[in-house]
Amino acid sequence: MRKVKALAICAILLLVAMACTISGTEGLLSTKASDATATTAPVIPTPTRNLTPVVTGDLSDLDAALTGLYARVNPGVVCIQTMTAGGGALGSGFVYDTEGHIITNYHVVEGAESVEVDFPSGIKVYGDVIATDGDTDLAIIKVDTDPSNLFPLTLGDSDALQVGQTVIAIGNPFGLNGTMTMGIVSAKGRVLSSIRDVPGSAGGKYSAGDIIQTDALINPGNSGGPLLNLNGEVIGINRAIETTGVTVTGSAISTGIGYATSINLIKRVVPDLISKGYYDYPYLGITPVDELNLTQMEALGITYPNGAYVLQAVAGGPAAKAGIRGGTTETSISGLLAGGDLIIAADDIPVYNFSQLISYMMNNKSVGDTIKLTIVRDNKQMEVTVTLEKRP
Repeated sequence: MRKVKALAICAILLLVAMACTISGTEGLLSTKASDATATTAPVIPTPTRNLTPVVTGDLSDLDAALTGLYARVNPGVVCIQTMTAGGGALGSGFVYDTEGHIITNYHVVEGAESVEVDFPSGIKVYGDVIATDGDTDLAIIKVDTDPSNLFPLTLGDSDALQVGQTVIAIGNPFGLNGTMTMGIVSAKGRVLSSIRDVPGSAGGKYSAGDIIQTDALINPGNSGGPLLNLNGEVIGINRAIETTGVTVTGSAISTGIGYATSINLIKRVVPDLISKGYYDYPYLGITPVDELNLTQMEALGITYPNGAYVLQAVAGGPAAKAGIRGGTTETSISGLLAGGDLIIAADDIPVYNFSQLISYMMNNKSVGDTIKLTIVRDNKQMEVTVTLEKRP
């Protein structure tokens, strides 16, 4: 019995000792945590080049590519806030070089009395609009800041894009800075109307070609921001969206179809905008029917299946000087005149519609260059060489 009691007493003493040890440990941990909270100051990170994302857990290859892309690219994407006589507006842009040139859309800064450029690092500076271009809806903003604050983005090759390829948009839709969305290249070689009117045309617009169509989500505020491939290279500048109307607050309702100006065209235009303040586009001088349907082909008596139909060759323009003909005879379709030439190739490259023709010209031709057009006239094929002039 005494042995049992002795064992019982020893067991009780052991439990008490363990309880004291555990209690003392908890108190020590608690004290250290509170000391750290009380004495450690918050650290504000500064942006550095070639940022590497902090990743926790396992990521798929695509997740890793996307998080790495965002960390590398986002420091070079800016928010642009403008003040105009009618109020304020915002858009996006990106850093072009370490000299302080920012690329955005012309319509983002149109009529601006002041332009503020906000960087993801928190730096905010005023900018000067040094050049604009209504044909491709471009503007160049110059900011005066330390080059260490500038993270120029790498420009890619939009000609290498393929329909179905993954693309990324980064910008500031509805003022939500640094928003990233993903989609695919839906189509290439689209055409949008220029902001600039054709002189003497009663509101007619020039055409802007080589437009990339994408389903990457783009909304008001994305304008001027970069469209990127998975390497983080800029392959387009987000410009416009198809809409189905506006919300009760006046914001456009996107259909999920967006358009971006190809970066290869931008690479031709921007150096001239920076050095001269303008860019001269090659001018053919025709009013086309982009792509004929069967009813139109029957009305025109055309049997060739593809091409850009010349509805009018502008008097005194390059095409008219070279002998290109527009339509002259009324058909059963109002406004569609028969007798015009059908352009089926440019420099021996097949042309299926006007979109392809204007995209080829804008990316490959300059003012003063010649272009060899293969045409069908009266169902006979022939070639005409046109010397391109600058747009009036």
